[in-house]
Amino acid sequence: MKRALISDIHGNLEALTAVLADIKTIPVDEIYCLGDIIGYGPNPCECLDLVMKSCHSTILGNHDQAALFDPEGFNPMALQAIYWTRDQLDNGPGSAQQINTRWDFLGELPRQIDQGEFRFVHGSPRDPTNEYVFPEDIFNQRKMEMLFAKIEHICFMGHTHLPGVFTTECEFISPEECDYVYNVGPNKAMINVGSVGQPRDEDNRACYAILDTDAKTVTYRRVDYDRDVTANKIYAVAELSDALGDRLKHGR
Repeated sequence: MKRALISDIHGNLEALTAVLADIKTIPVDEIYCLGDIIGYGPNPCECLDLVMKSCHSTILGNHDQAALFDPEGFNPMALQAIYWTRDQLDNGPGSAQQINTRWDFLGELPRQIDQGEFRFVHGSPRDPTNEYVFPEDIFNQRKMEMLFAKIEHICFMGHTHLPGVFTTECEFISPEECDYVYNVGPNKAMINVGSVGQPRDEDNRACYAILDTDAKTVTYRRVDYDRDVTANKIYAVAELSDALGDRLKHGR
């Protein structure tokens, strides 16, 4: 089985559309979304509609959660964006039924999905929604041990927007270091699938991963899209910081 793993779309319709088109060329059996469909970007409703239509399973991200409840730990830029996003979700586009369907979808999202040897979360195995696992955490051996103790074999996650593989040997393997293909062996691993809508690894192309359970591989894919279109939409919204558009161009 081939499963596309997407995460951190953040209301970036152009990036999501490009990634879904790329997925169709493979093709895959299922698409999993690891959260943060909304927040930051200019098209939260449209991205929600596409995820609801295209994804077999979706997990709650911290920005998705913030739209539902009081945001915690958000910086002023992210906080202003989530309040604007809430307003967009409340007021359309679409019919009253479509608006309610989007809210219902968000409200019913699970915090993690366990499927045998695979766990799917947004944040970490310990805190599925909010905990960050950064590449530099490999130097925090205690944290790594606690995280790996929570999983049976492989945990897939997003949240940091930084793709790569954490090993039990306290290594972080970037996609470039494994030639974009990681071979899943018997040892445990935590695999960050990267960000569709707001990459932060200094590569401004959308990022996602393909899990092939037969070949036992995880393949990273980068997809170009018209970032200027998304950025210009952001610049046109007073409640969204221009920095959110600028960072799309630089991938950080």
